[in-house]
Amino acid sequence: MSVAARPLFALDNSYVRELEGLYEPWQATPAPAPRLLAFNEELASELGADADALKAPDGVAVLVGNATPDGASPVAQAYAGHQFGGFSPRLGDGRALLLGEVLDVHGRRRDLHLKGSGRTPFARGGDGKAAVGPMLREYVLGEAMHALRIPTTRALAVVATSDQVARETMLPGAVLTRVAASHLRVGTFQYAAAHDDPTLVRRLADHAIARHHPHAAEAENPYLAFFEGVVDAQASLVAGWMLVGFIHGVMNTDNMTISGETIDYGPCAFMEAFDPATVFSSIDHGGRYAYGNQPHMAQWNLARLAETLLPLFNVETDTAVAAATDVLRSFSDRYHGYWGHGMRAKLGLADGQGEDEALIDDLLALLHAQRVDFTSCFRVLSSSVLGDGARARSLFAEPSAFDAWADRWQAQLSSQASDPQAIAEAMDRVNPVYIPRNHQVEEALAAASAGDLRPFRLLLDVLARPFDERPGLEPYAEPAPPSFGAYRTFCGT
Repeated sequence: MSVAARPLFALDNSYVRELEGLYEPWQATPAPAPRLLAFNEELASELGADADALKAPDGVAVLVGNATPDGASPVAQAYAGHQFGGFSPRLGDGRALLLGEVLDVHGRRRDLHLKGSGRTPFARGGDGKAAVGPMLREYVLGEAMHALRIPTTRALAVVATSDQVARETMLPGAVLTRVAASHLRVGTFQYAAAHDDPTLVRRLADHAIARHHPHAAEAENPYLAFFEGVVDAQASLVAGWMLVGFIHGVMNTDNMTISGETIDYGPCAFMEAFDPATVFSSIDHGGRYAYGNQPHMAQWNLARLAETLLPLFNVETDTAVAAATDVLRSFSDRYHGYWGHGMRAKLGLADGQGEDEALIDDLLALLHAQRVDFTSCFRVLSSSVLGDGARARSLFAEPSAFDAWADRWQAQLSSQASDPQAIAEAMDRVNPVYIPRNHQVEEALAAASAGDLRPFRLLLDVLARPFDERPGLEPYAEPAPPSFGAYRTFCGT
């Protein structure tokens, strides 16, 4: 007697059931000859999925959009957004589909989403396709952020389509299977608020509360408590970015999630020489989304979310605005609280010490003035705690200024009466050795696009354990050579 095959995923569709008006039912464009390029075994296990079945031909057909799994209701999601400050009332998934939602082994609801799966009603003239390089880029950067303990969407798989994608040149095509806590964005609320259905924003807010901020449902003003939850999640997220030198590059409101996860790894990169004005995106000509501007832009985006929620805060507009303003103003304190706590941990300092802020500010000023590599400096400081200051000094062209700072820092550490070995080990747990160095990412993606996935797989392996220094991997801890030149990233669309 034959046994029925186990479904690839146990899918639910709460977004489709509850949010009519915020999607268009759609199907992926078939890929002529799909081939699995990258598969995330750890994430598949977390989703409770059968990895072997997903890697088999029938599973790859689902991952590329050639087959619709049982229980799926594929839709292109609708959203609006401020893009570099200009409002676009209709953006949406122009080349992506939400297949449905999976309850993972921890009971968390996770979206299963295809990117690069063909044109949808929101395509706005685009071809709906994606190239191998940008999809593998999203895979490796998402995994790096996950390993750095920063909330992020993740890639389950990248499947080559055998299509050619026309960009500046012809490139091999691919589809990314993305997993997210959800794809609800500030732009989703903006789209709902721009339409005439007065119940749509409320339905969307109720859905978001149930999914991401259930504590808000018990509050005296659930919608205000929900907004406060989003503000806090974003303050924590952006602080995490800043502590590892990550630059998102395109912090439009359609790229800010309600869940507090990092989403859309297009023109993003990790800063090497410390400079708050660092910009990598080829389209950010004015530096709107520079490294040092990210906290401000997060707060600006959250103000746009507040505008959509005002009618839910209070029927009296002035009262609603006052309540929203109070919560929005709290972003700065929340952000500085998360960032300050993280920065003190990077320096081995206990919370609440009097000289902390000056020490932090003065070190960052030194890094900026002498163009010192951000990641390398913080990592080698643990050696200074143990009496070897040469590694840190060697990073500075004029080490005397660093010596003066280090004397103050060591005095502060001494006042804590803590064991130096314990301090150094704690610092190494939060200061990575390895980040996705831009030149190495580009080298790995170029090789993969040409058919050689070995550099990509090695880079993934290195970044999976960013805090563990390993012999033989020294090149992965080094900044780009001068010959790499100024780095520019692109949206990859």
